[in-house]
Amino acid sequence: MNLKTEWNNIGELLESAAAKHGPKPFFIFKDETFSFAYVNDHVNRLANGLVKLGLSKGDRVGVMLPNGVDFPISWMAIGKTGGIMVPVNIGYKEYDLEYVLADSGARFIILHSDFLEIFEKIKNKLGNMSTIIVVGSSPREYLDYYDLIARSSGNFTGSAVSKDDLVNIQYTSGTTGFPKGCMLTHGYWLLLGKTSADYTNLRENDVDMTAQPFFYMDPQWNTILCMLGGIPLVIMEKFSVTRFWPTVKKNNVTFFYVIGTMPFYLLKQAPNPELEQQHNLRVVMCSGIVPSFHETFEKRWNVPWREAFGMTETGVDLLVPIDDTESVGSGAMGAPVPTKKAKIIDTNGHELNDGQVGELVLSGQPMMLGYWNKPKETAVMIEDGWLHTGDLAYKDAKGYYHWTGRLKDMVRRTGENISSVEVESVLMEHAKIKIAAVVPVPDELRGEEVKVYVILTDGETKASFPPESILEFAASKLARFKLPRYIEYVSDLPKTPSEKIAKHVLISEKSDLRSGSYDAEDKLWR
Repeated sequence: MNLKTEWNNIGELLESAAAKHGPKPFFIFKDETFSFAYVNDHVNRLANGLVKLGLSKGDRVGVMLPNGVDFPISWMAIGKTGGIMVPVNIGYKEYDLEYVLADSGARFIILHSDFLEIFEKIKNKLGNMSTIIVVGSSPREYLDYYDLIARSSGNFTGSAVSKDDLVNIQYTSGTTGFPKGCMLTHGYWLLLGKTSADYTNLRENDVDMTAQPFFYMDPQWNTILCMLGGIPLVIMEKFSVTRFWPTVKKNNVTFFYVIGTMPFYLLKQAPNPELEQQHNLRVVMCSGIVPSFHETFEKRWNVPWREAFGMTETGVDLLVPIDDTESVGSGAMGAPVPTKKAKIIDTNGHELNDGQVGELVLSGQPMMLGYWNKPKETAVMIEDGWLHTGDLAYKDAKGYYHWTGRLKDMVRRTGENISSVEVESVLMEHAKIKIAAVVPVPDELRGEEVKVYVILTDGETKASFPPESILEFAASKLARFKLPRYIEYVSDLPKTPSEKIAKHVLISEKSDLRSGSYDAEDKLWR
């Protein structure tokens, strides 16, 4: 399929797709089909409504919605006005929610009524917030999303929006505490969608599917890909092991992207050859395929699985070609996509030879403009056009890159980047905790789990402040996916000469980091 790239922004791409593919299915959600024409009409109506409410180019709009068509419609409507979407994780607690909305300076928010209770706890702390639009039943004091769409025009004429204009501030956890907002442009998304479409060799009869939450980047680039090809995107309400393969087969899905933990959940289900073997899938893209299970995945589900590496900061970077069967089980992340360059460097910035382990750095497009309101962090992350991933890797003789570990002080759990510093900072807010130190614990199912070493204040013991009390406090401040699974009480922690906690020593002290810890999932001491 010959895909053009002349659009200046996401709104133009949608207008073009609606003109060309009007009645064809664009989104399929809960057995309901929404055409390209329908989506464009609702995007225009919402865009007009937002402008009438005072939304101007450059204004930030928080979007806190579950999966469905309302999220992408809101995103594209905000983009058409020249506004900037701030996707909000629906698992956020007060602590996370307040920070992201305050840091971004969001003036508007579109949120589902299910999240009103938590939003109302922090809304008075948000000095910039002026307009609250609610999807679902809500008090009269708030604007109704569907009413706003119904009473607005389906024809939209907006101000000029270029490829270089921001359309997302996409928050991602880093190593310096709070999440950092990646500034992503219209051009970022257009190129990311085009690169992904080219990789899949998009066909007119293709059907894409996403099971990830829309507040992550994956469903967003899938949306762009589907507009480029005029094909449908099947949206799952959430990832479900029981509904996954029935959804694939029922909708004749031909490809999808998942993260590395999802296949393990699916693998635990009893085999169902009729669902898992007799389908229309031609490729699965996945990040973090465990090499020893790679061949098992392909045989179990009768489809090639190919590794992909990317970051919120950079979109897509490395891919293994679909026809490369020799790389199955090798752990290779692939070679750079045509618009990217990669290299492995040592601590002095010198490029290393093949086979030598160092930091993976990337250049090219797409790439974020930087971190919102954080020029110092941006300058550290991107030097002379090269972005430091913080991932340790090596390049093989074939030109493929292999991941070996990370430099960053974070935990990657079920595809989520969790800042160790953020979790530590929250825990140390409690008067009974003197020091908290977070390290990753390898886990076959989730990649890594969060472990925290805790030093209590004088006079406190694990009897007076048990693990469940620590977890209860953390749960009141942090999203569920950030909560520690393992808790170990200690009286002291190893230090570096500069008095920093020597986490590398902690990690190397035990062959099994779970031992001596309270396991919050199994509710036992190990």
